[in-house]
This record gives sequence, C-alpha cells and structure tokens, in this order.
Amino acid sequence: MSDRQAGDMLSGFGLKSDRWIREKAIHEKMIEPFVETQVREGVISYGLSSYGYDLRIVDEFRVFTNINHTIVDPKHFDPKSFVDLQGPWCIIPPNSFALGRTLEYIRMPRNALAICIGKSTMARCGIIVNVTPIEPAWEGHITLEISNTTPLPCKIYANEGIAQLLFFQAEDCERSYADKQGKYQKQIGITLPRI
Repeated sequence: MSDRQAGDMLSGFGLKSDRWIREKAIHEKMIEPFVETQVREGVISYGLSSYGYDLRIVDEFRVFTNINHTIVDPKHFDPKSFVDLQGPWCIIPPNSFALGRTLEYIRMPRNALAICIGKSTMARCGIIVNVTPIEPAWEGHITLEISNTTPLPCKIYANEGIAQLLFFQAEDCERSYADKQGKYQKQIGITLPRI
C-alpha cells in the first residue's frame, strides 16, 4: 500500500465533526433523542456542537450521604450510601458527590470511542463530571459521576447540559464492549458499581 493510499484510508479517523455525529445520530440512532442544533437560550447548553454533543442530565439523582454509616466499597457497594432524589434540580452538599444519568440513550458504532468531559460552565463552578470512555459497540444511558469540589452546596439543573461527548473514529476493533458482554451494556437509569 502506498503512503497516499494509507493516508486516504486514515483520513476518516480521528476526532469527528458535527456532520459525522448528525449522520450517525439520524441514520444509526447513535444518540436518542437527538437535538440537531445547540440549545442555549436561558439554559446550560445542550445538543450538537462543532466537534461534540452536549448531553443533558435527567431529573433523577443519587446523592452520597453518611447518615447510614456505610462504607463505600466498589466490590460490595451498599445502596444505602445514597439518598435518591427526583425533581427539576438537585443540591449536592459541599465536598460531596452524586450520580445522575443522561437523558440521551447512546449506541456507539463498532469503530468509534467517545470521551465524556464536563462542560466549562460546570467546571468554573467547581463541579466536576467524570465518566470513563464510552467503548465501541457500548449502548445505554450514561451514568454520570458529579463531584462538588467546593465548600458550598451546588445546584444541578435537570434537563439541561451537563457534559460533552467527543467522538473518535478508528479502524474496527477485534473485540468490542458488546462482544465481551460488558457489565454495563444496555444500562437503563442510574447504574451502581458492579463486579
């Protein structure tokens, strides 16, 4: 294969633009529901941007609490570590943590991986959103880990932007998340740690 042929083959790889995201969302249902433009007026923005997709958080929250005196153990997770809340917003206590989930259901193509990062509006308020990479052929609602790093309570608004997905395309992997029957495949709702 010539250098030019190899270059042509690789030209479709890398960070994907709004055109690619729109095509996959509409024709392959990669993102449901899909908002084709960025919604910004009066809300923390969500929808399609130049090189990503801004996700919304639903009105279901699980906030860490110490009222039940449990220990956070990823191998033996006690659901009593949380207080469940539902509503148009959630208050996360100072230096605390909550789980939420995306409104959007994601279906990753086999030849793509997504990185989910917090929005700058959140980061500038000391609110950090952490999500591990969204692997090839994974699907489900994304469980969002939200940390309030400030000494003050913070407010998270349901049905508004919380994080952005960046999509990267590569050659097909040998073994996708679906192939290995990953433990978080097709998760619905806020999913707690599993072993």
